[in-house]
Order: sequence, then structure tokens, then C-alpha cells
Amino acid sequence: QVQLVESGGGSVEAGGSLRLACTISGNLGSAGSISWHRQVPGKHREFVALINSGGDTTIATRVKGRFTISRDNSKRTVYLQMNSLRSEDTGVYYCRAGAAWGQGTQVTVSS
Repeated sequence: QVQLVESGGGSVEAGGSLRLACTISGNLGSAGSISWHRQVPGKHREFVALINSGGDTTIATRVKGRFTISRDNSKRTVYLQMNSLRSEDTGVYYCRAGAAWGQGTQVTVSS
């Protein structure tokens, strides 16, 4: 069983930066990838970024060039570095491993 805990969210002004962390505990099993998603109430949950077990990354087009996904050497924490933040980046950010989701962390960008 795997547990995911997001942290690092908060309030920031437009143009600022935040770094989110997804801390992994338990057994990942066959899940080879960790991904970030975000959601605003009343809207769909959209894909943001993914990193697989080999270190290959996928970044959503709308955040490419501003967001970077990475991991530590132990593979126990995955980070989402968010730069040049915009109001439309506001939402709850979740990390996912297979069928497991974290509880989410709120990101609020003021204009």
C-alpha cells in the first residue's frame, strides 16, 4: 500500500514561484510513474506533469517552460517546481501513483 502526501502549497503573487513536494511512503508496487494534477472547484482535474521510473518526464503544454518535475535520488520524493506563476495556475494540486492519490495542496496565485 502506498501513501502520498503533498506539501509546499501556499499563496503567492503573479510572477512568483513555488515548489511542491510529494512524499511517498509504503510500497509503490507496479506503479512506475508519479504524476501531478490540478483542479479548481467546478472544473475537471487536469494533468500537469509526470515522471516515470526511468526519469523521463512529460509536461503539459500549457505549463511547459514554467514548470519542472523532478525527484530525489532515493525516489521517495517528487517535486514540482513552478515558476512565473499566473492566476490561472490557482487550484488544488494532487500527486498520483497508480490508483493512489494524495490529499492535495492548495496553490493560490494573486494578480
